[in-house]
Amino acid sequence: MELRIVPIQKPEELNFILGQAHFIKTVEDLHETLAQAGPHLRFGLAFCESSGPRLVRRSGNDEDLVGLAVANAQAIAAGHSFIIFLAGGFPVSVLNAVKAVPEVCRIYCATANPVEVVVAQTDLGRAILGVVDGGSPLGVEAEQDVAERRALLRRFGYKL
Repeated sequence: MELRIVPIQKPEELNFILGQAHFIKTVEDLHETLAQAGPHLRFGLAFCESSGPRLVRRSGNDEDLVGLAVANAQAIAAGHSFIIFLAGGFPVSVLNAVKAVPEVCRIYCATANPVEVVVAQTDLGRAILGVVDGGSPLGVEAEQDVAERRALLRRFGYKL
């Protein structure tokens, strides 16, 4: 077995969801789920098929985001993995709906942070072992940090 680190390539502010599913139907079901989230959401997704022709399946409503998803899926190249890039919305707005798609087995991360995907390569193929999502903590929040966190959530519209 060989371990590899695959960095997610994306613009700094762009959010994405990385997960694992189990069936080719995932592509259409994820597309429908994301499209139902609202007309403002732009997205691109790619799914690594793990049997048959073993293609990177793709879909979305924004060609640039679809291209970005395909490029990252090809770099990860782990069977049954999927990646979704989002613009005009945050993962928190669609994450439960994505997790509820019957083919979705797990979510590795949902973030805009820099991410490295830890991948194992065997004779059979590749598997995602986990992710490194952003940097390690530098301390514990103080009262001013608490106030800033609460203000940020209200500025984004997630709290009243």
